[in-house]
Amino acid sequence: MSFATRFAPSPTGALHKGHAYSAVVAWRAAQVAGGRFILRIEDTDFTRCRPEHEAGIYEDLAWLGLDWEVPVLRQSDHRADYEAAIQQLGERGLLYRCFRTRKEQAALARDGGDGSVFRGGPPELDEEAAFLAEGRPFAWRLSLAAARDHLGDLGRLTWIEEGLEPGLKTAVPERLGDMVIGRKDIGAGYVIASVIDDARQGISHVIRGVDLADMTSIQRVLQALLDLPTPTYRHHPLVLDETGQRLAKRKGSPSLKSLRESGMSAADLLAEFGL
Repeated sequence: MSFATRFAPSPTGALHKGHAYSAVVAWRAAQVAGGRFILRIEDTDFTRCRPEHEAGIYEDLAWLGLDWEVPVLRQSDHRADYEAAIQQLGERGLLYRCFRTRKEQAALARDGGDGSVFRGGPPELDEEAAFLAEGRPFAWRLSLAAARDHLGDLGRLTWIEEGLEPGLKTAVPERLGDMVIGRKDIGAGYVIASVIDDARQGISHVIRGVDLADMTSIQRVLQALLDLPTPTYRHHPLVLDETGQRLAKRKGSPSLKSLRESGMSAADLLAEFGL
């Protein structure tokens, strides 16, 4: 497979330095390998995505001096593909409905001792029937127990890591538990859409921040269940703020647009990154 990588932002807000670093690292990797750099718009959550944010992504990346293949794939244009995959997994008994509210999930996570892991399970059949009759919203979760029944030991699933701590890695999906794959109200989410699109677009290398490293185990399980190829992964360090915390849209981290308007050049930013 020829080298192909991607930068796949969600248009839910303005890009910040962390996004810029990830995009430039991926773009440069494609340049060095003589391969493809693909921009993908991951707008599955239509309740938060905005056209002006998508327009800002193009403006910011052009300011950084990057170019990419066109046309750009928008996940909102391919919802039917993701829903078909969810339906397939559901028919094979690999998903279950979860009716817990965010508050209930947080309490469950606290009781389990790790807020990042879902320690729940499917509802009882009579309880599920009652909730459905009420029209209560739910999320589709991937059942790791059912996945083991289909695939055997999930630890046999592997991938090659070329970034931090390189080598052959084995899946440990238990670190994240039964993850949400889609929701009744907004449909399929990032986790399943990304593996489908990585296969669709021939992505050979997934280059992204180390904060998503644990997600690889869940995506590796989905690749096996859906008979999709496994890319090589390359996780890089995060760009941190002056307090040592990761940058985030929800925290109001300075946007690339604001840095640009303050007089910073793309060359200044790349020098700050050591690039």
